[in-house]
Amino acid sequence: MRERINQLPPDAPMGYRERMAILRERKIEDTRDKAGYRPFMDGDDYGAIMPPEDFHFEPIPNHANGSWYGYEGWSRNFHKLMTQHPVFIDPCDAFPNRWMTCMSWLKQGAGFNPDYPYDDLKPFHARYGIVHGIGADAHFGGDYTIGLNLGWGGLLLKLAEHRIKNPGKDAFYDAEERAILGIQNWLRRTVAAIDEALTVETHPMLLDNLAQMRRDTAFLIEHAPVTLRQACQWLCIFNMASRTYNRDGAGGQLDEVLRPYWERDRAQGILEEEEAIFYIACLLLNDAHYYQLGGMDAEGNDLVSPISYLILEAASWLNASCNITVRVHDNMDPDFLTKSVEYLFRHQNGWPRFSGDQALSEGFMRKGFSRELAVQRVAVGCNWMSLPGLEYTLNDCVKTNNARIFQVALDDMMQQGGVFSTERLYRLFDQHTRIAVDATGRGIRFHLKHQVFNEPELMLNLISVGPVEKGLDIVEGGAMYYNMGIDGTGIATVADSFAALEQRIEQEKRLTWEEVYALLQADFAGPRGEYVRRMLSASNRYGGGDTRADWWAQRLSKDFSDAVVALDGDGVKFIPGWFSWSNTIQLGSAVGATPNGRHAGEPINHGANPHPGFRRDGALTAMSNAICAIQPGYGNPAPIQLELDPGMAATPEAIGKLTAYIRTICDLGATLLNINIINADDILKANENPALYPDLVVRVTGFTAYFCLLTPEFRKLVVDRILTAS
Repeated sequence: MRERINQLPPDAPMGYRERMAILRERKIEDTRDKAGYRPFMDGDDYGAIMPPEDFHFEPIPNHANGSWYGYEGWSRNFHKLMTQHPVFIDPCDAFPNRWMTCMSWLKQGAGFNPDYPYDDLKPFHARYGIVHGIGADAHFGGDYTIGLNLGWGGLLLKLAEHRIKNPGKDAFYDAEERAILGIQNWLRRTVAAIDEALTVETHPMLLDNLAQMRRDTAFLIEHAPVTLRQACQWLCIFNMASRTYNRDGAGGQLDEVLRPYWERDRAQGILEEEEAIFYIACLLLNDAHYYQLGGMDAEGNDLVSPISYLILEAASWLNASCNITVRVHDNMDPDFLTKSVEYLFRHQNGWPRFSGDQALSEGFMRKGFSRELAVQRVAVGCNWMSLPGLEYTLNDCVKTNNARIFQVALDDMMQQGGVFSTERLYRLFDQHTRIAVDATGRGIRFHLKHQVFNEPELMLNLISVGPVEKGLDIVEGGAMYYNMGIDGTGIATVADSFAALEQRIEQEKRLTWEEVYALLQADFAGPRGEYVRRMLSASNRYGGGDTRADWWAQRLSKDFSDAVVALDGDGVKFIPGWFSWSNTIQLGSAVGATPNGRHAGEPINHGANPHPGFRRDGALTAMSNAICAIQPGYGNPAPIQLELDPGMAATPEAIGKLTAYIRTICDLGATLLNINIINADDILKANENPALYPDLVVRVTGFTAYFCLLTPEFRKLVVDRILTAS
């Protein structure tokens, strides 16, 4: 147990705001500790802290390769890990424990269960640079209310009840029981640690807090939460357990999840606003997760409620890395949207972000789902949506490298000879895209068939509709719906390349196909190469304002989306998006020089955004219109990443302008908007010495992160993007 007990004099002011200020400073200390520790870098914060130096876990292998797989392997190791997991107590915090490690990391790269090979797909993965997602886990959206309504004891009873109804499914039920029993063991050890802390702590208010923490922790071992404080702690417990299992999970509609507890406590007169804000802030401190606020019901009514405002205020108290999404629609509370933008300006930490509810729900309805279901779908990661507790999807895990596909198509055309043209090249590009998408879809179907023998979703199963009732893992048929996300990447790289070839070769005839191709093979070497590279990079560009590159981007987005949705069948639906995440660097490294003037190995464009730096006139409208025009239209986003000048003061006028912009682009079909407000000088200084800026938060993509926890390569990507936008 990390020693944070009895650090404060007994007469120190210790109201809720003072405690949160202390907790925030300690979080900055934790961030310093994590800097340089590879597992915690280049990703979401998740409230993680370093494990104690003496903590060591010896896994229980169940395979000849020394790793573990399937129900037995994962459940026995998880039970053992939770039985040994370090306990963490901070008397200033409302809740005990923090996330420290993950079973997926402990496997040490053992890979997919070797008893189930997919060698037939590997040549396609290699040729097209596919991020295939086989064996992956990330950002699946469970329904918290299932666990909150039952508690751990109730979940055990539910397992026992359905075990009787599903004979022959003992492997499933045994595994789920082991998982819960491991969590309960961890909580019992937590109670013992709090007892120890109570003997040491001297501050009277912190002693009272520890006493309540102990009562709630002991209660929650078996029982469902009753109060808001208990509900927040149960969410913390589940989140930490889920992160420890496989880093999986997302937060869902937090205001609706917590609203019944808030209303009940208020009706009973046992909870004040400031106290509620503190508990929610402690929840966000524990794991900022991916939470949503607001949105609309099936009738279009706004879901914003008083607790929606409290959650925003709680995030403000914490003022740290946070992944709250505000859902924008025509009937939303205008004051809530304005308040959200105010916080974005005030803290300049990249939160909240904004989703376009109308476009997202209408897109999902195009897949055949009802409006009632469509409005329930919420953000569960940087760029993906899911129905809480009802849907299984490989969000964040599957991507096609469309820039690599372009390269394969160009090589094909030039090697075939004959008459060269952009139209012929596009036909080849489309053919290869469909081959790559088909191979990606076959990989997903392989995953669905075999993942249970590799890594079952024990935690997600507990808060989903179907798995426990059927005795089936959510991957193997337990879910209600299977909507598998496939993200395209490099849309600007490809569209700009087509537009440059069309302009410089076909329209202006300043270059030939043979010369351009030779220079691409040589990575634009020599004076002539650099001259041609500059000429190509100065051609029509995506995001330039109704350009030819915009037209190419719209064409390839439609055709890519058509190829993805054509995979539908056998109860599985496929949903296209445009998003690269941190794979921007990795995907670019597999692509040679491209006709947009990009050098070999450089990153492809970020998500759905244009390549940065090609125009300096601050043409926000042109960029936004371009991205709105390439939305796939099936319920997953192509996000807008926006970098704003912090010199834009947080005046009512500035807040009003940004609010109007958000509404306008959502009306135009925008699905997700990520905004950074950061000074170019600050980011340069932080890049020089990240350790001096442990509290600097940037919105990397769909997630926020502490800048000092990014690798040098990733910091450079963020820095370059911000500098070229400033």
